[in-house]
Amino acid sequence: MADLTANRTSASRAGAENPIVRFFKRYGWGYAFVLPSLITFSVFTLIPVVWAFIISLQNYRLNGDSTWVGFENYRLAFTTQSGVFKIAIRNTLLYTVFAVATNLFVGLVLSSLMQPLGKWAQTFFRAAYYLPTVVSAVIIGVIWRWIYNAQWGFLNYVVGLFGIPPQRWIASPDLALQSIIAQRMLTVPATAIVLFSAAMASVPKELYEAAALDGAGAIRQWWSITLPLIKSTTLFLVVLYTIASFEVFDLIQVMVPSGVGNSTQVIVTQIYQTGFQQYRYGVAAAEAFILFLMIAAAAAVQFRLLRSDVEY
Repeated sequence: MADLTANRTSASRAGAENPIVRFFKRYGWGYAFVLPSLITFSVFTLIPVVWAFIISLQNYRLNGDSTWVGFENYRLAFTTQSGVFKIAIRNTLLYTVFAVATNLFVGLVLSSLMQPLGKWAQTFFRAAYYLPTVVSAVIIGVIWRWIYNAQWGFLNYVVGLFGIPPQRWIASPDLALQSIIAQRMLTVPATAIVLFSAAMASVPKELYEAAALDGAGAIRQWWSITLPLIKSTTLFLVVLYTIASFEVFDLIQVMVPSGVGNSTQVIVTQIYQTGFQQYRYGVAAAEAFILFLMIAAAAAVQFRLLRSDVEY
């Protein structure tokens, strides 16, 4: 009887226990493990982003003499400097379209050509394609700047063999942006090759065997089986390459540091010039948030168009 009474008392105490205490008893260790990452994210990402948004609403001064201007900086970003920010948006969109399309196409083609090879051959080509990505973008930019040099560049030497006069590839406003886009298109998309290869290897072989029995050729199998079943990987790469293209900076800054007028101006170089050369911190922060909204909108559209519920 005494034991029964004690059990009822302990049960009533457990029932009356604070919900917060019960929550931490049940999930406390899990939150303790993620707390370091959460603190790091908050200190180095979340708080700076919130503070940058606050700066975008002010005529910000480092000496503390800042005034609240609301969304005026967002208007100034489009109306001041003779519409340079609009030119930067146009150039960024143009660069992004060509860069993303080329990276996906080349990655798909090379990955598809690698699939019939043996395991060791695939591993070799994946490593060979991925190895150049460890090279700094600054070094790549310097090398391409030498290739594009108007006086002794390798590209002018090659075109000269066909009787074409030397071109000012990255010194002419008419050719500079196209030359940078061509450099991006001629760069092997290592990430796409590695991820597409892994996705294609995970597609069940039985599907291809069944398609072959029905008379489907290699191209038909690739179009009707491979492409639909790697749609989630395609979505990831589209979003990844889109973000990288919208945020391109180091390559352009190294190849054309003078900018060649505004012909190679992109959004991030414009943010850099506005914030760190003109010291208009509020407008620079507003331009940065406009870039964030553009990336978010592009990602939302891509998720809407390319999402897939296929499981295998």
